[in-house]
Amino acid sequence: MLNEWVILFRLILASVLSGIVGFEREFHGRAAGFRTHILLCVGSTLVMLTSMHIFDLYISRAAVDPARIAAGVLTGIGFLGAGTIMRSKASVRGLTTAASLWVVAGIGLAVGSGLYFGAIATTILTIIALMIFSRVERAMIRKDWYRTVLVETKEGFNELKAIRAVLADYRTEITDFEVERPPDGVNMLLKIGLKFYESKYGEQMLHDLSRLQGVKNAKWEVE
Repeated sequence: MLNEWVILFRLILASVLSGIVGFEREFHGRAAGFRTHILLCVGSTLVMLTSMHIFDLYISRAAVDPARIAAGVLTGIGFLGAGTIMRSKASVRGLTTAASLWVVAGIGLAVGSGLYFGAIATTILTIIALMIFSRVERAMIRKDWYRTVLVETKEGFNELKAIRAVLADYRTEITDFEVERPPDGVNMLLKIGLKFYESKYGEQMLHDLSRLQGVKNAKWEVE
């Protein structure tokens, strides 16, 4: 049987380790951040401690599997992770955060079972993957970026060639094109799906589109 100090130590250690991972996610503005990661990891640790306690209570009376309850944590975390994943027409966001939630659940189970070295090593490797490998990935791997730009035009606008010329200057590829007419029936709203390689020039591209004759404004669609 574990004493109260060991239980408290494991819960605090789970909070610290998961807080490190959660802080990195919070810093990058993800849906599941500091508190979510801590709560999940501490809860997983408690589940593991409870499983071990039940095993100690009933080991002499029946065949008890202490890993059965803990395994349910990793199954249930799939529902929470799915809530952090957002899919638009051409991209998926939140997969890394969903994976980090799954990892901190595993860290919590490891701490709860007393596998301290494994939990600490996993936390360190997770932070390396999130903070260092992401920079290496951006530097060495070219990614296609997908965004939708909303262009509001004035009445009588017919300069689609000018818009295409601006987009071509920034090496973009049109993946989708829709024309909507607001209820006022005067202006038009162009929804243009784009694929491009240099996201850092996106704001300058919006500025150039807004300066075209007949264009009221240009902005990114909120995903």
